[in-house]
Amino acid sequence: MGKTFYFIGGSTGTGLSLARKLIHEGHSVHLMARTENETGQLEGVTFSPLQITDESPLFHPAEGPIDGLVYFPGTINLKPFRSISNHDFETDWQIHFLGAVKTLRFYGEALKKSGNASVVLFSTVAVQTGMPFHTSVAAAKGAVEGFARALAAEWAPSVRVNVIAPSLTDTPLAEKLLKGDERRKAAADRHPLKRFGQPENLADAARFLLSEESSWITGQIIPVDGGMSSLKVL
Repeated sequence: MGKTFYFIGGSTGTGLSLARKLIHEGHSVHLMARTENETGQLEGVTFSPLQITDESPLFHPAEGPIDGLVYFPGTINLKPFRSISNHDFETDWQIHFLGAVKTLRFYGEALKKSGNASVVLFSTVAVQTGMPFHTSVAAAKGAVEGFARALAAEWAPSVRVNVIAPSLTDTPLAEKLLKGDERRKAAADRHPLKRFGQPENLADAARFLLSEESSWITGQIIPVDGGMSSLKVL
């Protein structure tokens, strides 16, 4: 029997790849994002417009239990600390952290009604591995990780909450960082596996966390980073 999954963001890149996988398995996806793009045009996906940074976002009401929810919104705002404004920090906080809080506050009861729902959030390798120019995003995503662990404890056993912490992945969000052959080669070489991530790598991890195959996993931060966070290869 097909399940019902809600996406906040995810109209391209990883969201598109994950939606294809879930639809292929017979599930349905409701996408809420600024634009529907390719994901919202897939058969099996319904779309509602949403601006997560609004003070009171207009979420699509849940029409029944929600079996899984994935929160995708993010930024890559990489600057030296001296160049990051207070507004930059506030924007990242709003998008990465408070948006997730608002979302899960709104859909919490619908997730609990499923009886075995799964929430997937996204962090970054830069939380556990200090990297220059990542102060804003690392701070916001660090809050996401702490929030996820605490919420996983509070919502157990009816809702599982896990976080995927990727390294650089070839999505539209990272387009500027991977522009040109030289940048792409340098980005690949920084990883022990000598390649940067693809949307399918993150989608596969998210699909696993949404599935019954991961039914004994909650409160975890799962690196999907080509070994960046734990290996140093000479």
